[in-house]
Amino acid sequence: MSEDFLKNPLSLFDVKGKTAIITGATGAFGAVAAKTLAAAGASVVITASNAEGLKKIAAECEQLGGKAESIAKRPSSEANCDAILATAVAKFGGVDILVVASGQNKVSKIVDQKPEDFLDVMDANVTQSWLMARACVRQMLKQGRGGKIILMSSARGLLGHPAGYAAYCASKSAIDGITKALGCELGATGITVNALGPTVFRSPLTAWMYEDNDNATAVRKGFITRVPKGRLGEPSDLAGPLLFLASKASDFYTGHILYADGGYTAG
Repeated sequence: MSEDFLKNPLSLFDVKGKTAIITGATGAFGAVAAKTLAAAGASVVITASNAEGLKKIAAECEQLGGKAESIAKRPSSEANCDAILATAVAKFGGVDILVVASGQNKVSKIVDQKPEDFLDVMDANVTQSWLMARACVRQMLKQGRGGKIILMSSARGLLGHPAGYAAYCASKSAIDGITKALGCELGATGITVNALGPTVFRSPLTAWMYEDNDNATAVRKGFITRVPKGRLGEPSDLAGPLLFLASKASDFYTGHILYADGGYTAG
């Protein structure tokens, strides 16, 4: 086994010159992913439905020293996914990294949830992830230099939740299944497929849990009793695992769900 990497171990995490597509880039995790990869030297193609929000994230990526191109589309159809990929190819010559950070949740008890809401969650979280992965796999195989696919799972793909999360839990369990299946299917190609599975981390949707009031304090205290690290997550807690999964450091890892959860799923 060659030990050339020991001359510069940090080179294992080098993504300079790589091109990354990040969907859902105006969301909490998507924005962190885009800025982390841009700051590390990758060119990023960022997507979401919010064109103005994308412009802001693109400017921040460029301020960090990266190159950024935005396209205001969600991976909601084969045509949209092809257009997103075509932007990466035209602007930067291909794609090396895919981060699917888009998705949604519609919280409702099963007796109240409309079938169309359940299907919307499954479409946004599962079908759109599959469509975007399919488009990028085709391009990565054509390029012949491997690639990195990072899907967005959740601790809720492994654990249930009593508050009306049947659609969300089902969708994230499906992402885990896609991750494992594609990890096996693409293992010999040099394309790795892994997923990040956070628990609660700071975002516009969870900001209320971080507030200094009686309700937030009570909910936070109850939740933290299940988290060995003793705190809620921050977006920055996802940056390190993301860089690992996007770089050469994870070349022997595929089909894995990496839980960024402070030990929540270990207990």
